Amino acid sequence: MLPFVGSAVAAFLPANARNREAWLAGAIALAGTVQAALMYPDVSYGGVLRYEAAWLPELGLSFSLRMDGLAWIFALMVTGIGLLVVLYARYYMSPEDPVPRFFSFLLAFMGSMLGVVMSGNLIQMALFWELTSMVSFLLIGYWHHRADARRGARMALTVTAAGGLCLFAGVLVLGHIVGSYELDDVLASGELIRTHPVYTLALVLIALGALTKSAQFPFHFWLPHAMAAPTPVSAYLHSATMVKAGVFLLIRLWPVLAGTSDWFWIIGGAGLCTLLVGAYAAIFQQDLKGLLAYSTISHLGLITLLLGLGSPLATVAAIFHTMNHATFKASLFMAAGIIDHECGTRDMRRLSGLYRLMPVTATLAMVAAAAMAGVPLLNGFISKEMFFTEAVVVGNEVGMRFALPVAATVAGAFSVAYSWRFMHDVFFGPPPRDLPRTPHEPVRWMRLPAELLAFACLVVGIVPAYTIAPFLATAARAVLGEQVPHYSLEIWHGFTLPLLMSFIALGGGSLFYLILQKGLRLRTVERLPLIYRFSGKRSFERILTLATALADRLTNSLGARGLQPQLVVIVMVAVGVGLCAARGLPSLRGPVAPGAADPAFALLWVMGIVCAIGCAYQAKYHRLVALALIGGSGLAVCITFLWFSAPDLALTQLLVEVVTTILMLLGLRWLPSRKEPRELGLRTPASAWVHRGRDLLLSVGCGLGLAGLSYALLTRPYPDTISSYFLEHALPGGGGANVVNVLLVDFRGFDTMGEITVLGTVALTVYALLRRFRPAPESIPLPHQQTDQGKPDGDGRGGVDPSTGYLTVPAVLVRLLLPAIALFAVYLFLRGHNQPGGGFVAGLVLSVAFILQYMMGGTVWVESRLRLVPQSWIGLGLLFAVGTGLGAWLFGYPFLTSHAFHPTLPLIGEVPLPSAFLFDLGVFVLVVGATMLILTALAHQSIRSHRAAQHTQAAAEPGERPWN
Repeated sequence: MLPFVGSAVAAFLPANARNREAWLAGAIALAGTVQAALMYPDVSYGGVLRYEAAWLPELGLSFSLRMDGLAWIFALMVTGIGLLVVLYARYYMSPEDPVPRFFSFLLAFMGSMLGVVMSGNLIQMALFWELTSMVSFLLIGYWHHRADARRGARMALTVTAAGGLCLFAGVLVLGHIVGSYELDDVLASGELIRTHPVYTLALVLIALGALTKSAQFPFHFWLPHAMAAPTPVSAYLHSATMVKAGVFLLIRLWPVLAGTSDWFWIIGGAGLCTLLVGAYAAIFQQDLKGLLAYSTISHLGLITLLLGLGSPLATVAAIFHTMNHATFKASLFMAAGIIDHECGTRDMRRLSGLYRLMPVTATLAMVAAAAMAGVPLLNGFISKEMFFTEAVVVGNEVGMRFALPVAATVAGAFSVAYSWRFMHDVFFGPPPRDLPRTPHEPVRWMRLPAELLAFACLVVGIVPAYTIAPFLATAARAVLGEQVPHYSLEIWHGFTLPLLMSFIALGGGSLFYLILQKGLRLRTVERLPLIYRFSGKRSFERILTLATALADRLTNSLGARGLQPQLVVIVMVAVGVGLCAARGLPSLRGPVAPGAADPAFALLWVMGIVCAIGCAYQAKYHRLVALALIGGSGLAVCITFLWFSAPDLALTQLLVEVVTTILMLLGLRWLPSRKEPRELGLRTPASAWVHRGRDLLLSVGCGLGLAGLSYALLTRPYPDTISSYFLEHALPGGGGANVVNVLLVDFRGFDTMGEITVLGTVALTVYALLRRFRPAPESIPLPHQQTDQGKPDGDGRGGVDPSTGYLTVPAVLVRLLLPAIALFAVYLFLRGHNQPGGGFVAGLVLSVAFILQYMMGGTVWVESRLRLVPQSWIGLGLLFAVGTGLGAWLFGYPFLTSHAFHPTLPLIGEVPLPSAFLFDLGVFVLVVGATMLILTALAHQSIRSHRAAQHTQAAAEPGERPWN
């Protein structure tokens, strides 16, 4: 939780205060590193630390954290390298940059990555997985004033988020196979998963998620374009976090998905292609970070290939190389950032001879580059030799006796070539000329992170058994369990074939670089046919272009500018689905005989039907009359609810009718004028009748369908429905006698919280759209506008006498009604858990009270006295609802679990006070805020438009003074 808390705090720190943000981020990263280090004794010998908070246990979902040896290694890399990146960023970032935003995003990314590696639930892991994609989008596009940053961020988000959706689908399939989403259950079901008929589907979906995140072929193209991010971001995302998430997922699920031919060809094939393509392209890059980006792609391909080989020793080598790659790649990115920071350019065609001017930085960079090339006595050499060993062994087993070792050696030679290029072209040769800045060593603290990482490369490469071996064993034991193979991290194993392959790669790569050295400064990757012809970037852009064109065609052919054709399609589909579902019913009529028809009830519905038909007829001529008639149908529905002993529904329906009628009244003036048949594209009046007949058939079909569904339910006894459960458990389980209210705030409280969230979002969207598309400037005055307090304000006069400017008698009465209606709303709210009422109804009542004030007093008069801020009401309502759910966690219960308290108060006695009261309070507050925001936004726009119209009329006819 610390990174997320720190992210929120950093976002509100003042700008141009790099020290405060850096100290905050550094303290959080240090705390996380120390916490992880202290947990090592608990996970070192196969132990697992767990934390679980119930969320939706009935669905198998809970918030669970799980730390074993593998998660510990990755958590230590995320926090430890994050600490070094924070220190480096403090001196890299310019004071002119919005540094609080940078550190806020960086901490949020740290927390998201920790969530991925420590999740004990697959659904939860998928959630954090997508969160890393979103935050990385913000980090890559941090310098959003640059087109390349925006383009790279969009590309990264599109590819990784699409892969994340595939991963989520794969997780659902995996959970279906196992019967649980808990990681412990999944890891214990390897044989069941591999023999299941949908194993291949799950593997393909999960592989798409992992391969897109780790930039594997053919999805590797997004990573070089992410280099538009600041160098600290590149160092962090491409060494220990973002791209390692896919590798982590493959390692985590290796025990249950590996060991099949599908795994070998999908994962191993992608890894081998990525290894070769990335290494080859890296040689010809002219940008320092571009070279490092393609080298990252290549090394990620190496790790993926090791995992795809399927042998336990290859998995150990993959974990080891993941750790090594994090150290030397972070150090290389930091060195590249120092060069860019001090020289003003990363173009390798302009850089040379920097060793004389920056000897310490050059030494650090060369150590890290040598580790990347696999030079002996450095950490990269040991893990690469393990890779060569497995390439020989597994190649013999799968019929690739020569192909796999040769491909591994060629890739190793390419790695040596681009490492030589990084070292020789930048640090040796003639002195640099015409650089934007004079090169010099950076400040001591900016160089310290690279020094520590380079030192780690040396120490691990010289004495691996005393440094990295225990940690590697801990991680391997967490993945392989008792199947951990025997392996040795000794530097010297004698003269073996893998050692020969290492020397061939070193010699061959050096020779290859010498041959190409003269032409490298003139060659670019775009001139290479093998790379450019199969460019992933070009394919991505073509796919986007084709998708956009297809979307335009579908919109033009299937879409419609009017609302009615769209509703026709929606209703037709709904009717079709309903008919298909009804085919499975044995009979609409249940065993309960319907009662005798009541003439009064029949008369009520005759009136409702007449109103509905009249509304359909009058809508052609007079919309206001149609609105009044449809209100009559709504009243018939309200009385029907009351007739069937549903006072809650009747009260809610009545208040919704009132509010929506006002909403429609305010929206009538925005509707387009009625068009003649020819204007609608109908050639003859007969065509209009055909369309109306179609609409009539659809409406009759929907009505009959809903009537049949109601009839089917009402003729069945209560024990056959879900109603009996709620009737029996509302009071003992929810602490309330009002089943409807208990159902909303307890049994399906999570659903209700989603509904009020949607309601608040809709209100804010309406408000934003109306502010954006206002009909006239707000500053246009009316010719007759007066400014004295209490006089006409030209702002919706309602109950203002135009001759005197004072409130009329009805307006005064409405003012006096406000406290009475508010008190009634409070009464409905307090009684809602046991009697008809509740937060939703009470919120509508209070909204009606406020609306009456606007209608009778005018906007300015009301808003000068009632300080309503609907946006704050919406936020406060959501805060109450979510806070109630989180409060259950404090007592160890699932999210939104309610409890009934019965305190005894003096002079009052026992008072039932369920915890759902606070949740209902959130519903009440949010409904008031959302309703008022929509209605007042519409009313304000109508006033502005009316004011502009009057202004125009007054300008055209100066002798007249228009009135309301």
